[in-house]
Amino acid sequence: MSDTTHVDDNSTAPRPRAVELVAELHAILDELQTADLSPCTDDELIDVASATERAIARTTFAGDRQVAEAEARDLPRKTGYRTLTQFMNHRLRITNPVRRRKHLNATATLTCLNGDRLEPEHPTLAEAFAAGTVGTAHVQAALDVLDRIPNAVDHDIKVAAERQMAEIAADHTPADISQLGARLLAHLDPDGTLADDTERKRRRNLWVNRQRADGTAKMTANLTPELAARVTMLLAVWAKPGMNNPNDPDSPTGSVEDADPEQLTAAADRDDRTPAQINHDALNALLKAVLDDGLLGKSHRGLPVQLIIKADLDDLIREVGLATTATGTLLPIPDLIAMAGDVQPWLAIFKDHTAVPLHFGRGKRLATREQRLVSFARPDGEVCSAPGCDQPATHVELHHAHKDWAKGGLTDIDDLAPACPRHNRMVGPKPGQYTTRIVRSGTDEGRCVWRLNAEPGAPPNPEHLNRRPDIPRRFAHHLNTVRDEIHGPTSRPGDQARRSWLTISHVIDVRPPRPGPTTCPSPVEAHLMELLATR
Repeated sequence: MSDTTHVDDNSTAPRPRAVELVAELHAILDELQTADLSPCTDDELIDVASATERAIARTTFAGDRQVAEAEARDLPRKTGYRTLTQFMNHRLRITNPVRRRKHLNATATLTCLNGDRLEPEHPTLAEAFAAGTVGTAHVQAALDVLDRIPNAVDHDIKVAAERQMAEIAADHTPADISQLGARLLAHLDPDGTLADDTERKRRRNLWVNRQRADGTAKMTANLTPELAARVTMLLAVWAKPGMNNPNDPDSPTGSVEDADPEQLTAAADRDDRTPAQINHDALNALLKAVLDDGLLGKSHRGLPVQLIIKADLDDLIREVGLATTATGTLLPIPDLIAMAGDVQPWLAIFKDHTAVPLHFGRGKRLATREQRLVSFARPDGEVCSAPGCDQPATHVELHHAHKDWAKGGLTDIDDLAPACPRHNRMVGPKPGQYTTRIVRSGTDEGRCVWRLNAEPGAPPNPEHLNRRPDIPRRFAHHLNTVRDEIHGPTSRPGDQARRSWLTISHVIDVRPPRPGPTTCPSPVEAHLMELLATR
């Protein structure tokens, strides 16, 4: 067969550059898929793999532009498909076209029916996507956060939030993006004045769906922050491997704090349940105990466990912002104040803005329990100190980070660091284990740094902190930048005061000031002032 075919004169025109580029791209991919990787050094292989992942993200962004152009030309209808989603799914064979369409609408330049071009809805995120610094999963997680910003939020705040989420997406995993985005949303509306609290309460629900044929039923719920804090506290103390196992007659029941250690260890070794099954059995055991012991009318707010909550003094005085429970749940300050009658207040004071505790006041002598509480009260004490670990304070142990106990280390609070059981067991001198130390000076004073031990003769790995982004301050920076771009440099009366609280405060207080002078302190203010005066 001849290698040439008859063509008309119009086809002799040069091929569009996009067609040539795609052909070249596939030629490069053909070579890349079969390229010998053995000559690469370890560092070069890491660079190649990282660059390939960036290329995947950049290619996806380029594909979104092409899909947008196809939609502008009405190609789905011309090729026989009723919708763009069908066209993407069947003709272009795009996985999850609904999600891809959401990405496209947010990060691609679109064409209106009249031919006008629409810039991306989230330009900073689009720029990061085009550069390959974020992938599709990062974009999805960021968009899920941005979509939940209340409509009442001003435009400049939305623009700043988009830049904040693009910055987070470039440095964190999709799971981290969702978690940090939740904190950003909370700081945008700390006391529910924009996302109306009545709307949050209206959405609260808990459903036990109809039983299936095998007798099981699915439970679905939207929990208020208060109930979420209580449920996570329950699971922290009742849902442990070996505890409340209905398949094991020798499994301890109730709270892990009341179990015999040897019996619990043996039961945990036999426990083959999934974490979700352990959670289920813990809730079942609690409800059984409530029913059996007649505690329905006597339990404290329905739960026999105590919430441990950390809040900033300034936020408590202003009655705005967020508190954090030991399980990592965010609790609005107004909800915490509403629970003030059942709260036993403690006071923790730290050196400057570091994690070094100077004083932990209470009427009793300090003990192991108090050391755990002051560890949680640290600015970085909400989670395990190992880099990238998000295990909450209720799941951590106090690790002798300065010097191991067996080598003469002291159980002093400024030598200890929170570490989850998995990371605590990974500390040691062997390759693949971690070496830890406490920073003794600088802005990170009091924090625990971790270094993964390298093989003998290999260059040492860098030290890392589990540094959680300062969401309020970084957002304030982005918001100030956006306002400068929109309104110009600060020059109007009152702007400097507004900028001051944006850069200093840990939350954005959108409530109007209270009318008139305060004649007497609130009960919370009075109690905190009394604590400060006696310390």
